[in-house]
This record gives sequence, structure tokens and C-alpha cells, in this order.
Amino acid sequence: MKSTCIAVLLVVLAIGCESGSLVKRDIPTDIDTLTKYFQDAIEEFKTHPLVSKAQGYLEEGRAQITPLTNKMQEQADKIQEQMQPYIIDIEGKVRPLAENIQTQLSPLAENIQSQFSPMAENIQTQLSPLAENLQAQVDKMQAKIKPLTDDIQEQMEKLYQTLIDQTKAILPSQ
Repeated sequence: MKSTCIAVLLVVLAIGCESGSLVKRDIPTDIDTLTKYFQDAIEEFKTHPLVSKAQGYLEEGRAQITPLTNKMQEQADKIQEQMQPYIIDIEGKVRPLAENIQTQLSPLAENIQSQFSPMAENIQTQLSPLAENLQAQVDKMQAKIKPLTDDIQEQMEKLYQTLIDQTKAILPSQ
């Protein structure tokens, strides 16, 4: 099989080298020749004894594995059938336990919720006036600072204007 592939490759290379050495060549003839070589190589590959041997091994392996897989499936089905009563029994025992736990925990969760709800409301009630007071103080501070910031801005604008005027006075006119 490898020797066939190598032979085909050598033929293709030889034809390619030969076609490059000739000035004018009939391309359709070369394509037909290459096509025939590849078709012959494919046919030889299909009829090669190793291919049929490999196919035989595959079929033989499949024939040997099929009974084993069928036996394994049968065993798995038997085990599942044997385990089914145990699974049903365990589910029957666990389900009431889970329902009992849920029944016992439900009042506890409601109790915790009923205790935390008033606490949260109380905290909200206490924080609300504090937040309002803080906002009022911030508003007062902003009202006090506004005239100062306006004054600083006005002074800075005057300073910049003075700098511009002095710079113009120093620079020669154009």
C-alpha cells in the first residue's frame, strides 16, 4: 500500500518535472494521463490483499464483539431489574424523611423571617431621618460654599485676564 502511494507520487513528480522542461505541451493529454494513473492507483489500492485482509479482520472482530456486547447488555438489564426493588424501597424511605424535614424546617424559616422583618423595618425607620438630616446638612454646606466658589472663580478670571493683558503689552505687536 505504501509502495503504491510512493509510486503514484513519483509518477506525478516525474510528469510535473517533464512538463516543466518542455516548451509546449498538450495539457489535456497530461490531465488525462494523470487521471488514468490515479484511477489505476485507486483500483490497485482497492484490490490490494492487505485491504481485503483488514476488512476480514474488522468483520471477524465485529463478529466476536457482538455476542460480548449482547451479553453485557443482558447482564446490565438483569442488574437493573435486581436493583429496582432496592431503589424503590430507598425512595420510599427517603421521601417521607425529606418531607418530614421540610415540614419541620418550614416553621423555623417562617419564624426567622418574622423576627428579621421587624428588625429590618426598625433599622430603616431609624436610618431614614439620619439620611434626611445628612442631606440637609450637605445642602446647607453647598449653599455656604457656593458664594466662595463663585468669588474664587471671579478672581481667577480677573487674574487670567490680567495675565493676558500684560502678555499682550510685553509682546511686540504684529
